Amino acid sequence: MVKLTLYGVDASPPVRAVKLTLAALNLPYDFVNVNLAGREQLSPEYVKKNPQHTVPTLEEDGHFIWDSHAIIAYLVSKYADSDSLYPKDLLQRAVVDQRLHFETGVVFADGLRSITKPLLFFNQKVIPKERHQAIVEIYDFVETFLKDQDYIAGNQLTIADFSLVSTITSLEAFVGIDRAKYVRTSAWIKRLEQLPYYEESNAKGVRELFAIIKQTNFSFAS
Repeated sequence: MVKLTLYGVDASPPVRAVKLTLAALNLPYDFVNVNLAGREQLSPEYVKKNPQHTVPTLEEDGHFIWDSHAIIAYLVSKYADSDSLYPKDLLQRAVVDQRLHFETGVVFADGLRSITKPLLFFNQKVIPKERHQAIVEIYDFVETFLKDQDYIAGNQLTIADFSLVSTITSLEAFVGIDRAKYVRTSAWIKRLEQLPYYEESNAKGVRELFAIIKQTNFSFAS
């Protein structure tokens, strides 16, 4: 089997989405920690691998893939024994793809990164109150997506679950999930927590992110 190397940090939700996928596929890989605080991602060596200087980056036999959604779709398409994690049926795949795009543009970009980038890189500790509402709206959408189904894109586990759970659980660093209001979302998270690789691939990194956020002493504007 070819050698796989994943570059990233455990606190990053997109990195954790890839870790969940690698674990689900039982694929061995090397993990290289990227020192984001030290701007290692901007080094010539890293930029050569990934010109967008983001994490995660996956290396496979001298080829480099970045963006977690591209990586996890590639891994399943190439290495999975079945198509259950990323269905070949075009309608089912379209639903999975929609959820992945939702994670990219709404959950991660508009929800998480719009807070963490100014907070962690520009020391802006007072978060605009509309960011709080944006997270609540994300929780509302996820609860709706889970109506009459156990997983985010249907009744089977897919890479959309890996992508979304990594970021949704990270958003709780800012706005907790009301278990009484978001019953389906809470049950979905608990369902994923039962995966034998969940603790190592996601929960550990969530705790690391929570610790980082807690140290900022952020607040939402009134």
